[in-house]
Amino acid sequence: MRIAFLVDAFPTLSETFILNQITGLLDLGQDVEIFAAQRGPLDVVQDEVSCYNLLDRTHYHNDVPEDGIQRIWTFLARFPRDLIQHPAMALQPLNLFRFGRDALSLRPYFRASLFLRRGPFDILQCHFGRNGLIGASLKEMGIPGRLVTMFHGYDIRLALREGGQIYRRLFEQGDCFLAISQGNRDHLIRFGADAGKIRYHPVGIDLDCFIPAPGQSAHLEHPKIIQILTVARLVKEKAVDDGIRAVARLKNKKPNLALEYRIIGDGPEKTRLHQLAAELKINAIVKFLGAQAREKVISALKKAHIFLLPSREEVLPVVLMEALASGLPVIATSVGSIDEIVKNGRSGHLVQPGDIEAMSNSLTTLIDHPEEGKRMASYGRMGVAKNFDIKILNSRLIRIYESLL
Repeated sequence: MRIAFLVDAFPTLSETFILNQITGLLDLGQDVEIFAAQRGPLDVVQDEVSCYNLLDRTHYHNDVPEDGIQRIWTFLARFPRDLIQHPAMALQPLNLFRFGRDALSLRPYFRASLFLRRGPFDILQCHFGRNGLIGASLKEMGIPGRLVTMFHGYDIRLALREGGQIYRRLFEQGDCFLAISQGNRDHLIRFGADAGKIRYHPVGIDLDCFIPAPGQSAHLEHPKIIQILTVARLVKEKAVDDGIRAVARLKNKKPNLALEYRIIGDGPEKTRLHQLAAELKINAIVKFLGAQAREKVISALKKAHIFLLPSREEVLPVVLMEALASGLPVIATSVGSIDEIVKNGRSGHLVQPGDIEAMSNSLTTLIDHPEEGKRMASYGRMGVAKNFDIKILNSRLIRIYESLL
C-alpha cells in the first residue's frame, strides 16, 4: 500500500509513536511518504531519520511563496499541467463557494497539487484532529485515498474546550478514526463521530529498544545515588513543577540521602522550573538535561531507579511504556488513560494530580523498599509487552487499512 502520513512537524524528538509507526510500516513492506506542516529542527534527530532516509520521503505542504506576486507566478507555472492531468481535482481547490477566502490565498491549491504530484495514495493517515481536517479538505478536493485519523491528547482537549463541532467536516469525510484509549473513544462518540468507524488502536513502543540493563535488579537495590527521572515537555500540562516539589519534600524528609532528579525535555516552562528548584534549595540535585534524542533517553532510563511523571493532563503517554519496558517502577498521576498502562500497586504507584505529599510518599516507599520496585518493574514490562508492542500494533494497523480497502 501507498500511505501518506499527515503530521504537524517532521522530524521531531517528541512524538516517537509516529516515528515508530512510519518505520514499522516500512519494515513491513509498505510505501510511506510524510507530509508535514513545518520543518522540525535538524540539529538533534532520532537515528531512524537517517537510517531510513526519511527526509527524502518528507514533503512540506505549507511551502507556499509568501510574496503574492511570486505565488501567482508559481501558480500559473503549475496549474496548466495539473489541469491537463487532473482537471477536476485541479479546479476543486479554487472553488470559492466551498473554500471561501482560503481559496484566494491559493494554499488549498498548492497543498492539493503536492498530493497530486506525489500520489495517488491508498491511505491518508493523519495524526491529530487538526491534520485530519486537512485530510478532509483534500478528500473534498477529490484527492483519492481512505482517510484515517488517529486522535491523541491536545486534539481531544481542544474539542472539550471548543465543542466537538470543530471536527464536523472530518467526521463527515473520514473513513476510520483510531482511538488510542477507551477514554478517547468515548469522547469521539460524544463529539459526533460514527461509532462504527472508530477502532481502538493504542500507540506503542519497540520493545527491542527498551531492555533492562544487565544487573538492573542489583542496580535498583544497591544504588550509590538514587536517580529519579522525568522525561516530558516542559509545559504546564506535564506539571514538572509538582515533581520538583515532591523531590524537595523527599529531600527534607531524608536530608542525608544521596539523590539526583534528572529532567529530560525542553519547553516554555524551563526558566520557571529552574527558578523553582533554586527557591526550594535543591538546584544542586535537579539536573535539567534539555531535549534528547531517543538513544540518550534510553541510556538515562537504564541508569535511573525510579520514573516520575507528575502530569496534570495526559492520554496514553508513551514515555511510561518506555520506562516500564526498561525495568523501572513508576510513579504517575491518575489522569487520562494512564491506568491502562500503570496498574496501581502492581507496576507502579498512581496518585492524584497535584498531590505533592502522595508523590513524595511514593518516592519514599520505593526507596525504602527496593524489592517492591523490582517486583513492579517485572510486572510492568510484561504488561507493556502484552499490550503495547509496536510490532504487533503495526501488523494490526495494516489489517485495519486492508479492511478499508
